[in-house]
Amino acid sequence: MGNFLSTQNMFSCGEVSPEFYATHNVHGLTKLENMDVLQSGGLKRRPGLKSVKTISGESILIPFVVNDTEKYLVLVRNLAIDIYSNDVKIKSLPAPWGISDFKKLQYAQRFNKLFFVHPNYKPRVLTRTENNFNIAAFVFKANSDASANMPFTRFEDTEGMSITISHSDIDNSHAVFTTSADFFTDASVGQVLLALSKQWIVQSVQSARVATVYTNGGYTLPNDPVYDWYECVFSDKRGWPACVSFHQNRLIFAGTPSAPNGIWMSKTGDHYNFDTGTGLDDDAIYTSLLSAQHHQICTVVSSDKLQILTSLGEWAISSSPLTPSSVSIKQHTSVGSNADIYLPPQQIEGSTVFIAKSGKDIRELDLDALGENYNATDLCALSKHLMNNPISIAYSQQKHRLFVVMDNGIMAVLNKYSGTDISAWGTYTTDGEFKYVCVFDDVVYVIVSRNGTYSLEKFDETCLSDAGTYDFSYRISAFPMIVNGHCPKKIRIHKVYLRVMNTKTMFINEQRIEIPNVVYTDDNPGYSGDLSVNMLGTQNETMKALWSLSSSEQLPATILSISVDGWYSI
Repeated sequence: MGNFLSTQNMFSCGEVSPEFYATHNVHGLTKLENMDVLQSGGLKRRPGLKSVKTISGESILIPFVVNDTEKYLVLVRNLAIDIYSNDVKIKSLPAPWGISDFKKLQYAQRFNKLFFVHPNYKPRVLTRTENNFNIAAFVFKANSDASANMPFTRFEDTEGMSITISHSDIDNSHAVFTTSADFFTDASVGQVLLALSKQWIVQSVQSARVATVYTNGGYTLPNDPVYDWYECVFSDKRGWPACVSFHQNRLIFAGTPSAPNGIWMSKTGDHYNFDTGTGLDDDAIYTSLLSAQHHQICTVVSSDKLQILTSLGEWAISSSPLTPSSVSIKQHTSVGSNADIYLPPQQIEGSTVFIAKSGKDIRELDLDALGENYNATDLCALSKHLMNNPISIAYSQQKHRLFVVMDNGIMAVLNKYSGTDISAWGTYTTDGEFKYVCVFDDVVYVIVSRNGTYSLEKFDETCLSDAGTYDFSYRISAFPMIVNGHCPKKIRIHKVYLRVMNTKTMFINEQRIEIPNVVYTDDNPGYSGDLSVNMLGTQNETMKALWSLSSSEQLPATILSISVDGWYSI
């Protein structure tokens, strides 16, 4: 038995999983709900939510920053997109994607264009013109003979297959292609084939082996079947790019359904030109991941290197400048990402942060001290219990917070300050369910579902409740006490001391802490100073939190430190 005085003025580990409750020197909590960890290590009640607009249903949010004065928030909803400026909808456009497509919809911006890709749809490009917006299908750059600068390949299932070419009754620019094995389907219509050094477009399909095609200009019939022919990599039959990015002024497409490990890079500075040409330094590039295992590319990230996140590991192309003759690609780690949902990796303090395939890890991909190899550090090693099937992710650089929405409607929040060694997870809850999160122009926007109604809202430091209607509570609970390296069997608390700042409400173990009445005027920011409360009693369940601070009142609260005075036995 002995006396103790325990002070906690750093909450740098946030809410910690129960398996760490006997770990020494963990500056954590058993509960951190609706509070943020400050750079100093203290705690502050989260800001409330301000309502922007009621929306029609499930949607996703994408920032679209054209320049310093033109900043738009793109809301993708069922078969349409809405464009917001200063929280006001200014334009609606039709789009091909339904709600079931949102999980695999990826995007990348270059200047006034926003490129969308989905494995089941031809890529689309949203363009901000001088006076308007428009969205159109991606079109490869055309040559003077009307051929397109698109990538071609020979897929494995057509190896050894030949095409017999015969004249069509339509005109001399049409032909009939007859394959030596089943090849054509209804999805072949519109597909582009390369044969006789000409590009042919499938116009109609008569059978699995016969189709009518057309080309630009006339042609000479070959005497024999043609074995040297190719397909455009992208088509309704073979699928479309699943991933998109920009790197070293090249447009990057990757991971089609038929070539899940393929990467296609446009000509430098010519983003609609994917002709590999003669291999000049600025020509388009095609490469693939070579591995004994099947790697599905999940996303590509332009960082110091071109990072390629697959279902089984993390790769990088280190070449700089990137040319057809200098593509150096290798696998660095073997964590893997989820190929079934696009959770855009976030750039945090020079590292790429992504959600692992398991859904329980959030990894930080950064280079080692030599700048040669990547490591994938687990950012939620102490807080696995908070990870529950992530469905949306975004990072606020200004606030140093990573927001991760779970499919149960709770949002896990990482407060990360490398300079003060703070990496603290907690949760945000609201009356309803968080569905999506996006950071736009340093403002955190969310889509929230309440009683079957979806709304677009944003966090606002001036708001104390959510959407002006819904109250929320905060709660922090103590980490089980370790005294002199021991886990005590019995604890008796004499007194609890609190140092607070700008605080107007506080309960400890559901009992109100008295705060001077003078702070309750509207113009008073709140009480700053020391508070104390006597808490006589004995705690035999030492795995249970000794204290819990909370409040359901919509008033500010900031906690800098907590001290507990009492005695213990082991």
